[in-house]
Amino acid sequence: MKTITATEAKNQFGKLLDDAQSEPVAIEKNGRRIAVILTEQQLAKMIAHGRSDALVERFHEESIERYSALYEELAK
Repeated sequence: MKTITATEAKNQFGKLLDDAQSEPVAIEKNGRRIAVILTEQQLAKMIAHGRSDALVERFHEESIERYSALYEELAK
């Protein structure tokens, strides 16, 4: 899994989306992993393979709640 900083994610959001097409991309802030970007297909595959779909959904919801401001900034 590729890892980039939150600043890189913000400054290169298009590249981040491109990179996520081939593999999930972890985003770190201050040396801590804060999010993982993956495609809808990658998420569906994880769920289909029984990889703790409840856990994935929980992390997804928590990520949206906790980092929505960051995601909005990245989308600009």
